[in-house]
Amino acid sequence: MHLLRPLLRSPSLTWILVAAALAVVTPRGAHAEALLVVEADTGKVLQADNATMPWYPASVTKIMTAYVTLKAVKEGRLSLDTLLTVSPVAASQSPSKMGFPPGTQITVDNALKMMMVKSANDMAVVLAEGVGGSVDGFSGMMNQTAQRLGMTQTSYVNPNGLPADGQVTSARDLAMLARAVIRDLPEYEYFMHIPSIRYGRRVTQNFNKLIGRYPGADGFKTGFICASGYNLVASATRNGKRLIAVVLGSSSGQQRAVRAAQLLERGFGGGLGWLKPSLGSVDSLVPVDATPPNLREEMCGGKRKRPATDEDPDVVASNGNASTGETAVSFFTAGLQHPIKPADLLAAAAEPSEPVPVYTGPTKTGAALIAAVAAEAEKQASSAKRGKKSKIAAKKPDGAAPKAEASAKPTAKPAAVKHANAKPEAAAKPAPAATSAEKKPATKPAAAKPAAARPAAVGDKPAPKPAKPNAAAKPKGENKPAG
Repeated sequence: MHLLRPLLRSPSLTWILVAAALAVVTPRGAHAEALLVVEADTGKVLQADNATMPWYPASVTKIMTAYVTLKAVKEGRLSLDTLLTVSPVAASQSPSKMGFPPGTQITVDNALKMMMVKSANDMAVVLAEGVGGSVDGFSGMMNQTAQRLGMTQTSYVNPNGLPADGQVTSARDLAMLARAVIRDLPEYEYFMHIPSIRYGRRVTQNFNKLIGRYPGADGFKTGFICASGYNLVASATRNGKRLIAVVLGSSSGQQRAVRAAQLLERGFGGGLGWLKPSLGSVDSLVPVDATPPNLREEMCGGKRKRPATDEDPDVVASNGNASTGETAVSFFTAGLQHPIKPADLLAAAAEPSEPVPVYTGPTKTGAALIAAVAAEAEKQASSAKRGKKSKIAAKKPDGAAPKAEASAKPTAKPAAVKHANAKPEAAAKPAPAATSAEKKPATKPAAAKPAAARPAAVGDKPAPKPAKPNAAAKPKGENKPAG
C-alpha cells in the first residue's frame, strides 16, 4: 500500500479513482431510470441516460405550476398577497394535500409554500384556478409556456401531476424548465428550496432529501405516482458553479436522492471532463419517439402497494439501504477529508432550520402572524384531544356507561342498557312481554308483581340476569366490527 501513496497524491489519479468508485455505486436496476445532469448557466450536458425518453412527471409538474404563477406575479397580474379561495374541485383532490374545506381563503404566497414543500395537490388547483380561471385554462397556459421554453416533449393536463392521460415530459424538458426558473425568477427562487413549513402544530419537511443534507443543495421538486416511480429535479451550487440533476423512475424516495447526489458529485468533479466526449447542450438532445414506461406493477403491484402520493413511506436506516447499491462504495463531499456513503449522508438529520409558518386567511406579519399560528395550533390540539377521547370511549363502552345506565329510561338506546349492572327493568327491554310488564308496576305495588310477571320472577336475582344477555352476549358481538 505504501507504494501507492505517491500515486494517490496526484490530483488527476485521485479523481480517476473517484470516478471508478462512482461507476460502481450506480448499478443498473431492475428497470432503466432516466438520468441527466447539466450546467445551469450554460446548459452543457455532463451526463445523460434515457434523458429524452418520455416519462410521466408526477408532482414535478408543480415546478411548472409555480413558474406560471410566479411569472404572473412578476408581471403584476396578481401578487403574493392575493387571496384565493379553495373550491370544491380543489378540495376533492387526492393526497398529498392540506385538506382545507371549500371556501377557505389562502394567499398565493402560502399556497405556493404548501405546494412546493408538502406537494399539496389541492393547493396546486387553488393556484391554477386563481391564475387561469380553471384547471383547463391553466393547463393551457402551462402548455404555452412549455412550448415557449422549447420543452417539445411535454404536455400538461393538470397542475399537480396526478395520473391523467396526456400528462408527459422528459428529463431533458425538466432540466430546461429548471434552468428557466433560475434565469427568469431569481427573486422568487426561494420557493424551490424551503426546508420545512409549519401549519399550526404540524411541521412538514421538504420531500427533497437533498435540502439541508447535500452540501449546496438549492432546489427543486420531487414527484411520485405508481406509473412514474420516484422522480426528482434537484440542483446544487458549489464554488460558484450550479448544476441541475434530473432523476426519473427510481424505486424509492431514498434511491432518487442518492441518484441525484451521485449525478451532482460527478458533475462537480470537473477534472474528469476529458474522459468522455462532449454531449452538447440540453436543448440539442434528440427526443425519443416512444411511449412512457409504466412502472405501476413494479411500484405498486403485489406486496409493494403504495398510495399515489409523494409522501415517501420509506424509512431510511442509518447504515444505508442495500437495495440502492451504495453500501460498499463511497464518494467525496466538498469540505470533507474522508469518504462518506451517499445513503449515510442523506439518512442524517437535515441541518437545523426554523420552519416557515404558513396559514389561511390574509397576509399577516409580526404579532398577528404569531397569534394566527398559535390559534391554529390550539385548534389542532383541541381537535386531537376530542379525537383521542372519542377513540377511548369507543374502545371502552362499558367503562363509561354504568352511571348513565343507572338512570336510563326504558326507551334509551340499546347501548345504554347493555351493561351488567343495569337495572332489571332496563335489561328486560329486548323481550316484548317485558314492556307490558313494566307498565303494570306503575299502578300496582312493585313487590306484588314479581310472582306474576316473568321478568320479575327471574329478577329475584338481579345481578346474574342482566349478565347473560348483556355482559356475555352483547358486548362480544358488538366488539367484532370494531376489531
